Amino acid sequence: MELRIIIYTIIVSLLISTLLGPLFIPVLRKLKAGQSIRKEGPKSHQGKSGTPTMGGIIIYLALIFTVIKFAPHTMNLYLLLFVTLGFGFLGFLDDFIKIIKRRNLGLTARQKLFGQLFIGIVLYYILQKQGFDTALYLPGLSWGIDLKWLYFPFLILMTVGSSNAVNLTDGVDGLLAGSSAISFGAFSIIALSNSQFEVAIFGAAMVGAVLGFLIFNAHPAKVFMGDTGSLGIGGALATMAILTKTELLLVIIGGVYVIETLSVIIQVISFQTRGKRIFRMSPIHHHFELSGWSEWKVVTVFWLVGFVFAGIGVYLEVLR
Repeated sequence: MELRIIIYTIIVSLLISTLLGPLFIPVLRKLKAGQSIRKEGPKSHQGKSGTPTMGGIIIYLALIFTVIKFAPHTMNLYLLLFVTLGFGFLGFLDDFIKIIKRRNLGLTARQKLFGQLFIGIVLYYILQKQGFDTALYLPGLSWGIDLKWLYFPFLILMTVGSSNAVNLTDGVDGLLAGSSAISFGAFSIIALSNSQFEVAIFGAAMVGAVLGFLIFNAHPAKVFMGDTGSLGIGGALATMAILTKTELLLVIIGGVYVIETLSVIIQVISFQTRGKRIFRMSPIHHHFELSGWSEWKVVTVFWLVGFVFAGIGVYLEVLR
């Protein structure tokens, strides 16, 4: 019965997202909500300037309708929606400012970080009031260490870090939409194995929503999700990992996002200390583009890598 509802959730969410695309994309065009492409990016991306952005709204509308319909209305569900839509709202403000100002810079780094910290603090406060387990468990093992008050900075670092790492991954048509569908599917399986039905339904709804969005975001993209979508997706994945007590497993299931983030860190450190770049461009998906890979090749290879990471994560937590 539960598995049937999970399947229904994915299908309904996918259908809603698919139906909203043709209705919403023309509205974004009329509002002139076009993406500004940074000049430092690959030259092949300059032709994408003006493509409608803020498509993450499509994902959230499909998500909200579906979870309200199918998921038990528990505190866990409300927390997932709060973090996802909270981070999504920050992304929306960022995108909106870029559109109004006709520039590639929206919110300042400090403004964005303040908003992310606020959401993380609220999440921690509510979990603390519920007597949430503050232990960290090693992937595949029942042994863990109780962080106690240190769990607070860890949770903040995790939500902010996940949000920003996922945001870095959103740089090639369809890359993040497909990768996140795989990650949400993995955490949905884990939640279902833990009898956290509402968390599993949330993950299933996100799978359907991003797959429906992918129809319009695949190369050549008709719409971008923007920071509106990517920041919320990152926050959602972190919260699912927290609620399922698989915080450290996020590093494995979200291996693609970790690689993307590390490529940026390595590039910056190398350039600042040695004056040399390790990659032709970071994040690393741009490196492969500049090496001659087509966007489709970059995306499919990264999806495959993400699927392998997700499979390892599910195996460690569910099939061990």
